[in-house]
Amino acid sequence: MKTAFSLHFARLIFITNILVFSFGNVRAQSGLQQFDDRIMIDLAKSRTPQQTDAMLFITHSIHYVDVGVPAGLLIGGVISDNKAMRQNSFYVASSTAISYGVTLLLKHFVKRQRPFIKNVNISAVYRAGSTSFPSGHTSTAFATATSLSIAYPKWYVIAPSYLWAGAIGYSRMYLGVHYPTDVATGAVIGAGTAAAFSFMKK
Repeated sequence: MKTAFSLHFARLIFITNILVFSFGNVRAQSGLQQFDDRIMIDLAKSRTPQQTDAMLFITHSIHYVDVGVPAGLLIGGVISDNKAMRQNSFYVASSTAISYGVTLLLKHFVKRQRPFIKNVNISAVYRAGSTSFPSGHTSTAFATATSLSIAYPKWYVIAPSYLWAGAIGYSRMYLGVHYPTDVATGAVIGAGTAAAFSFMKK
């Protein structure tokens, strides 16, 4: 188990280094930045009060789902004396936590400004702190969705899990706090982390 953990963690660090290097080159390509800006401006123009309320609800659900899913599995495993469920709760929680750590590491090295700071034509519903690349909400959402789907590969688990994770990513763009490339990279980190540590599931 310890050897497997070291191997998968080394792979994750390697992927992280590639992402940092790749994004450093990508940022120099003004075409991609223009694409990001155009999407953000179009989304801001399409906002309605009802949609904004819904997107705020979705984006804030991350704090409850990321904690609630592994906690629910753990409680269910304890009550039913189900060792596999308890192990899977640890797998989901670990995937989400590691994904969050990788995201913070990338934010520290890349230091991409938030869209509403970098471009005055982009308006945000609220002014998020920290830096923009990658999206932490998206990375942890996809880590939770992917690890849960790997642990329980049923359509009625996979479909709502990814629907929720995708909605989280979209909400971050809609609210004006993350570029599409921030969200896409966050999704890759989250899903990749869960896949890399799938040996932990029961």
